[in-house]
Parts: sequence; structure tokens; C-alpha cells
Amino acid sequence: MFFFCIVSLCPPGCNENYRYRYHSQTKNSSKQFYFKILILAFINTRLDYCNSLYFGIADGLKSRLESVQNAAARFITGVRQCEHIIPALRQLHWLPVRRRVDFKISTFVYRSLAGTAPVYLADECTLVTATGRRPLRSADNRTCLVKRSRNQFGDHCFAIAGPTLWNSLPEQLRQPDITFGQFKRSFKTFMFG
Repeated sequence: MFFFCIVSLCPPGCNENYRYRYHSQTKNSSKQFYFKILILAFINTRLDYCNSLYFGIADGLKSRLESVQNAAARFITGVRQCEHIIPALRQLHWLPVRRRVDFKISTFVYRSLAGTAPVYLADECTLVTATGRRPLRSADNRTCLVKRSRNQFGDHCFAIAGPTLWNSLPEQLRQPDITFGQFKRSFKTFMFG
């Protein structure tokens, strides 16, 4: 999207070298802050829109999305193609696409357990203590009840993927006394670590 906007800024009939020179001059004359805003507006909003649906998709499709995100990070930070992208993503405080999906689903589960999510999501996340079964040791860990699926595609739905991701989080992230902001901050720190 963003590169389309840059292409549309170039005069008609210009070749690729001219576009690259124009892009380089524009980048050098502007500040990194404004490029970050443009990238956030055009690329990251597209990557974040309904990204919980990306859970369980093929690695080839996720790598395409990651290449778009990596190109945007390289564009902002000026990291060359031969250099590793993870330090640039950390500098920008961006999670890779695979972890963004986990982040989104985990925030949905947190909101479901806190009672701030829509009812159709909250009904899918049940704590082990709330099931009414016999007392279990896992009831103290604030784990969710994971439903069984009959096929591989069923593992990708929120009712199974959400509780599975929630149960894989460390105990300090699953505590009931932390706020939503603290949860998001701690979760990103855990994902970057």
C-alpha cells in the first residue's frame, strides 16, 4: 500500500531507478517519525485487521505477511537486506506477524475472562474452576478449559486456540489482579524475551 502511494507520487513514465532515487531523497529529507506514522497507517493497520484469523494458516502465507512487515521495518529504520530484522522490530516495538496473532488472541481471552469481551467470545473461555467439576490442582493456576476438536481445522477456532494459548502463558500473565494495560505490556515483554 505504502509503496503504491510512493509510486503514485512519481511522475508518470518514470522508470524504477528514478522511483528509487525519488524514494531515497524523500526518505532522507523527512523524519523517521513521519515515516513510522505512514507505515502504521497503511501497513500495520492492514496486518492487524482481523489478524486473529491468521491463526494456524500455512507458513508460506505467514511468511508473505512477515515479508511485508519486514520491508516496512527496513524502510523506517534503514536496515539493509543482509542485516537481521529482529533488532529493527524490537526498536520499533513491533511483534512479528506470528506473535501478533498470538497477542491478539490472548488479549481476546483476557478480555473474555475479565468480562469485557462480547458474549459470543466470553462463552468460549471458561476457567477450570468455573466448570463445577471436582477440585483440581490446575484450578489455582487460572487455566482455561480446552475443548476437543474432531479435526485439524477445529484447532484453529477461537474456542480451542484461545484457551490453548492462554494455558501456555506464564503464570504471572494469567493473574486476575493485573489490568489490561499491564497484561499487554507484560505480554509484549514476554514475547520479545
